[in-house]
Amino acid sequence: MNHKLTEQDLELLKYPIGKFTAVENRTEEARQESIRIMKQLAAELREAVGPLTSEQLDTPYRPGGWTVSQVVHHLADTGMYAYLRFKRGLTEEAPQVPSYRQDLWAEQSDYSDEPAESSLQLVELLNRRFATLLTSLKPGDYDRSFVSAGLGTLTLDAAIQRYIWHSRHHLAQITSLIRRNGW
Repeated sequence: MNHKLTEQDLELLKYPIGKFTAVENRTEEARQESIRIMKQLAAELREAVGPLTSEQLDTPYRPGGWTVSQVVHHLADTGMYAYLRFKRGLTEEAPQVPSYRQDLWAEQSDYSDEPAESSLQLVELLNRRFATLLTSLKPGDYDRSFVSAGLGTLTLDAAIQRYIWHSRHHLAQITSLIRRNGW
């Protein structure tokens, strides 16, 4: 039975875990939990997409959305971008960081012609390196910030929360598609 999706249905498919909201004044325990999560994200992504066929990887997670493969490549790109913004915020005084056209990046040949495996490996190594960096930070380091053209001023604490939310957000889009299709 095929039914038309409502605006609310589409919103739930687009934001399966809700929209991002940063928690202010986080504790050291909460930051340690973020590091633990950061270390697991790549394994959770691999577990979700590893068993998928090429056809399944080429399936959009929602009507008008990216394919699973595009989402995986996007996670690698945004991970690199988040890491570099974070390091700039850590080593410069509130640097201005540009945004980028995610929609146009997703149309490039490395998203369509490169296997998702390359981005899975990249996310694994990047998150490991990111977690190593986070482990060395002092509490005051998280108060440093950068200024994003698209997001405004973000503390490094909020940036980590956003990175984790973003990864879980896209993972939930993928796992929701898998559940809906009984894969």
